[in-house]
Amino acid sequence: MDMVYGQHLCYLAKLFLDHKTLYYDLDLFLFYVLCECDDRGCHMVGYFSKEKHSEESYNLACILTLPPYQRKGYGNCVVLNINDVILDFVKEGKVGTPERPLSDLGLLSYRGYWTRVLLDILKKHKGNISINELSDMTAIKAEDILTTLQSLELIQYKKGQHVIYANPKVLDHHLKAAGRGGLEVDVSKLIWTPYKEQS
Repeated sequence: MDMVYGQHLCYLAKLFLDHKTLYYDLDLFLFYVLCECDDRGCHMVGYFSKEKHSEESYNLACILTLPPYQRKGYGNCVVLNINDVILDFVKEGKVGTPERPLSDLGLLSYRGYWTRVLLDILKKHKGNISINELSDMTAIKAEDILTTLQSLELIQYKKGQHVIYANPKVLDHHLKAAGRGGLEVDVSKLIWTPYKEQS
């Protein structure tokens, strides 16, 4: 990647994300730029980045949707497709989480994604599943699963342990409230090269 281009992406993010500090050591990161294309060309909507190798199992370092494109589903689109298409955390058997702190909109996107994924599984298993099993199936960190289910009031504390409360009507209500998620990605139109770690 061109270092100056990467630095400019980071400086751009710094304008909108209070906690954004990185604009050097870019060799440690992969950058993915999302564009909207029309008859006048391609227009940058935002970008996201990921560490090439994360000791903390971060599956996302930074996500930015530029203000004119916010609330159009692009943030959800990235979060929705990040594990499945580009990062392959589930296929690799890795459990991941986004780097903290998350912006308000970043947390909203992730919380919506986690909610939809977890509730779909809870419906299929009628709640007879553990948090660790959910983590193995989804590649979502157990702590993120716990906080998501707690925010939905689907966790009860009984006999010294957390128990998932999965009433079908309650699950349906939460799924309806969560909506369908972000824009769908046409995988055939993605232009990217999967990263292979040097041995």
